[in-house]
Amino acid sequence: MGVRTRVAALAALALTGSVLVAGPAEAGHKHSSLKPVATGLNGPRGVSTWANKVIYAVSDGSVYVTDGRRTLKLGTVPGTGGFPPAIDTSKWGTTYALTGAGGEPGQPPAPGSSTLYRLRYGKAPVKVADIAAYQQKDPDPYDLEGHPTESNPFGVAALKDGTVLVADAANNDLLRVWPNGHIKTVAKLKPRVVKVPSGLPATDPEGNPLPPAGTPIPAEAVATSVTVGSDGYWYVGELRGFPATPGTSQIWRIKPGSVGAVCDPVNPSKGNCQRYADGYTSIVDLAGGPRGTLAVVELDKASWLRFELSGPTKGGLFLQYPGKHHKAGYKRELVKDQLTLPGGVAFSRSGALYVSAPVFGPGAVYRVKY
Repeated sequence: MGVRTRVAALAALALTGSVLVAGPAEAGHKHSSLKPVATGLNGPRGVSTWANKVIYAVSDGSVYVTDGRRTLKLGTVPGTGGFPPAIDTSKWGTTYALTGAGGEPGQPPAPGSSTLYRLRYGKAPVKVADIAAYQQKDPDPYDLEGHPTESNPFGVAALKDGTVLVADAANNDLLRVWPNGHIKTVAKLKPRVVKVPSGLPATDPEGNPLPPAGTPIPAEAVATSVTVGSDGYWYVGELRGFPATPGTSQIWRIKPGSVGAVCDPVNPSKGNCQRYADGYTSIVDLAGGPRGTLAVVELDKASWLRFELSGPTKGGLFLQYPGKHHKAGYKRELVKDQLTLPGGVAFSRSGALYVSAPVFGPGAVYRVKY
């Protein structure tokens, strides 16, 4: 994905005005199933729930909680570099905020970036673990870009036992973090051979010539998202590295408690990490829902690279239903073409579904009526 990953670079593009980002284009349409819960937000992304409350994060690293009538600020974490953190809230009401690789790509990381924090109302954020420091000693053996220790933590899920799962989009792995900061590598995601899509420029982002459309080339997994399904298994979603070929993002199902598993697209049904679903594009968040469903967020249905090259089209929000033999069944798109650059999704315990959009510029958190 290149230094600090292309996803982190998207924030720099937006902050310099290189792209214009609209909010949900049809939120007011009579057929819309989006109901605003929190509006006037600058770059909403991370979303979680607890009891009857919705928790969300915005671009300056601030995290808020609302019940729809009253909104309180939980705190602000440093090191975001203008890209909102991912968040999740435990069964006890403790919210975790995960910062990515803040700062300009190619420059030293911003203080507080690539870090997992714990938030409690009325108290200062507590640093739990420096993810980037751990990755310096845990290189990606399948790295394609010459940066095996690169780190960009992107997805987070709180577990019932007090540990936290972190998906690292640059190191292409899933980590488990203990309250004392101890970390273990749960699984590593191997690259996948994809075909170069049509309509790309003649060179890649590094200036190297690109092969013709249809040529098979390896592309990194880019693990952006993690959630716990109603079956207790851990699910990880991929963005897909350059050339961001549409339809090549996978969702992996990982046995709880795994250490050192390998998610291999060549042998996707072996070991403790097995492919659950395929055919998605540029996944940026997952949420485990009732009766085995997963909510899946696509940043841009045309791919993150299309967005970077020519601006946003429409994002995707899907319900993925379970099938047989621990594989995905059918999927259903929700609020079709009503979301631009969605970033986060969460289910409440009662099955209510929430989504945030767009991750850059003015936006909102919505309840999805499905």
